[in-house]
Amino acid sequence: MTFLSRVHFESLLKALGGTHKLLFPVGSGSKSHFTSIDRSDPGSAFIGGVRSVEPLKAFFFSGRERVASGFEPGLPGRELQPLCVVGAKACDLKGFRILDHVFLDHEFGDPTYKRLRRESLVISSDCTDALETCFCTSLDGLPYPEDGFDINLSPVSGGFLAEAGSEKGRALMAAHSSLFTDPSPKQQQERRENREAVLEKLRTIAEAGGTPGAESLKGAVARRYDAPLWAEEAATCVECGACNTICPTCHCFYLYDQMAQGTTGRFRMWDSCLINDFARVAGGENPRSRLWMRLRNRFEKKFDFFPKVAGEFACTGCGRCSAACPGRIDIRRVLRRLVENG
Repeated sequence: MTFLSRVHFESLLKALGGTHKLLFPVGSGSKSHFTSIDRSDPGSAFIGGVRSVEPLKAFFFSGRERVASGFEPGLPGRELQPLCVVGAKACDLKGFRILDHVFLDHEFGDPTYKRLRRESLVISSDCTDALETCFCTSLDGLPYPEDGFDINLSPVSGGFLAEAGSEKGRALMAAHSSLFTDPSPKQQQERRENREAVLEKLRTIAEAGGTPGAESLKGAVARRYDAPLWAEEAATCVECGACNTICPTCHCFYLYDQMAQGTTGRFRMWDSCLINDFARVAGGENPRSRLWMRLRNRFEKKFDFFPKVAGEFACTGCGRCSAACPGRIDIRRVLRRLVENG
């Protein structure tokens, strides 16, 4: 662990901006969002706080991408500059674990996602606050990263405590060793106190809302598969797909062909399991024709399917879906109802 002053942090970002497309959060509170170095000075980077509005998947798994041009072999030519994402939170890193399982960790991985994950840098940071919608600790998560990063930054007075989490991170810190110094005992104590304060706030939020823990959620969807709660919760859903779009782990997509300038292009677009056409087949039949079935499918995949195939929930506890939902469907309320009388 080393200390990186705020001035040296900005110098590091400027150096990385020469080799990577640099993305860092700006803003504060619940409104922070990622921007690139060519749009904002790195001095405005807000490291700490809470997770950003948008999920990091948007930078590694595009919402719309051309995957074929006519009948040309191979993928369409696309210049991909490596990314350096600064300020990612622990919930975003868990989102990467789910996306890696889908797009990376098998023979038929996604080439664009693979390349970006292989060549990009992730500089994460501790949360220094918590939102009312956060519940990562209920799912055995923490408000500070323990793995999945190249370098993690813990805000302390005057700068950050920096910790390498990968060979890429160690090489980066070695290449810029003049920017890092030994931390003082006071700075290390400050980090411990900051982390414990955020943990305590999250525990208080979870207790006040009665958010169930991970252990009680195991098998809960299967036990309540035919419960009336699905129709009751779906009553206010407007099928906007915001929960899927804003979720750091949702990854469903569809392919469509479009003619432009005499050439047929095939595109990949994000899809939403809450939309009526999501499961509709070519003959017109729809195995999930009712909205409550589609809402149930969302929870089944995150809390039943993924634990079986990947060993963990496909939910990070970031609370983005609850914050984005115009129908005020709170994922924590649904989870609470799942374990009631379950």
